[in-house]
Amino acid sequence: MWIDTDTASDDAVAMVMAFKNPNVEVVGVSVVAGNVPLEQATQIALYTAEICGAKVPIHAGANRALVRTFVTAQNVHGSDGMGDIGLPLRGRTPTSTNGVQEMIEAFRAAPGTMDLVTLGPLTNVALAVRAEPKFASWVRRCVMMGGTGVLPGNVTPLAEFNFWVDPEAAHIVFESGMPLEMVGWDVSVADAVIPDELAAEIRALGPLGEYCVDPQRVLREFCRTETKLNGFDLPDPIAMAVAIEPDMVTREAQLRVEISLGTGHERGQTIVDHLGGTKREPNCRVVYRVDHQRFVKMLKNACVA
Repeated sequence: MWIDTDTASDDAVAMVMAFKNPNVEVVGVSVVAGNVPLEQATQIALYTAEICGAKVPIHAGANRALVRTFVTAQNVHGSDGMGDIGLPLRGRTPTSTNGVQEMIEAFRAAPGTMDLVTLGPLTNVALAVRAEPKFASWVRRCVMMGGTGVLPGNVTPLAEFNFWVDPEAAHIVFESGMPLEMVGWDVSVADAVIPDELAAEIRALGPLGEYCVDPQRVLREFCRTETKLNGFDLPDPIAMAVAIEPDMVTREAQLRVEISLGTGHERGQTIVDHLGGTKREPNCRVVYRVDHQRFVKMLKNACVA
């Protein structure tokens, strides 16, 4: 697989799950601005690969949205993106600063044989679609953490953060013909919440367990005060779980999904055509529910691998 990420605390967990899974070959990583500015996201990606012992090329990509003014989620993940717990997140050098082109070339070299897993705004992917008309056809599966199959959103009442940050990019990708699978924030709330007791179990598994739990410190407080969850949720890891084991999904539908390019609450909203009212062909596997126990098992296995 190829991973495209705006690396912060939950993206890092998803990367651990991929790097430490014996059935997964991560060919490369492209980084995009989103949760944190591009330079910080790149440092977190490099550090995560380092602590996992993963020799994977990591490329910096787009540093801002296609059209909109760039906004981060540092209020959710901490100013450093990793809970402000003092991790050494500086001084590393990415493989390149040409993430979009490197992603294109990786899929060009192996068309139809590699999955794309997106954990952040779709800016890099949209730029790849626009730069290379065949790119969408080269992707075997594109599993996205973004949007919601059902309301609400987590940045406005209607929109999820990743698609809200760059709705024009999301629109380009959803209209590209790429084989899309959307694992939205609603799936995370339903099946990827980690209560404090479970977090303690994961943390006790060893250094990687600590790495997967401790940086969620700021996220845990955000979930308590803002999203009203009993613990912290892990949107990117649940999407990664679906990418690795597609049959982990317990409820899904093939539907037409469009992206609102408006302003206000509806900016970046995923408009899911549940009843076929648009008369347009389905373009997305919309995931509604995932096997929670299988997800937790996969996460724990990654922490002891």
